[in-house]
Amino acid sequence: MLKRILFILLFCSLVFNCTVNKQPEFLGLENIEVVDSNINKITLSADALFINPNDVGGTLKTDDLKVFINDTEVANIVSESFDVPSKNNFKIPLTIDVDTDSIIDKKSLGGLLGSLISQKLEVKYKGEIKYKVFGYSSTYNVDETQNVKIKL
Repeated sequence: MLKRILFILLFCSLVFNCTVNKQPEFLGLENIEVVDSNINKITLSADALFINPNDVGGTLKTDDLKVFINDTEVANIVSESFDVPSKNNFKIPLTIDVDTDSIIDKKSLGGLLGSLISQKLEVKYKGEIKYKVFGYSSTYNVDETQNVKIKL
């Protein structure tokens, strides 16, 4: 009987002292850059920044995060689940290889040529990142655009 009471007290203490009702806060994307570029592909990277005020972690997953270069959709980022640390700031690396063939079409050829001359690309990340913990889930909308320098 004493063990049961101690177990119930311990369980209640853990449940009421842990913060789980807040979702991690999405701070935005940073470090959007062209990591590598050549005639066949362009490698882009970015960091999705979060802060988790909870005493427990969870998981984040990108299922439908699209990448646009000069207003042309070039990729869809689908990642494995990322473990969220508790009570911490953290970032999720988002790296993707884009075939240069996917950038070139009739309507964006002029924009691509202008980008090559100016050595800059307009990169846009648009979509959702999903957070899950103990059956609770929430969605973060991502809509970030930045001009990045092409490394030739």
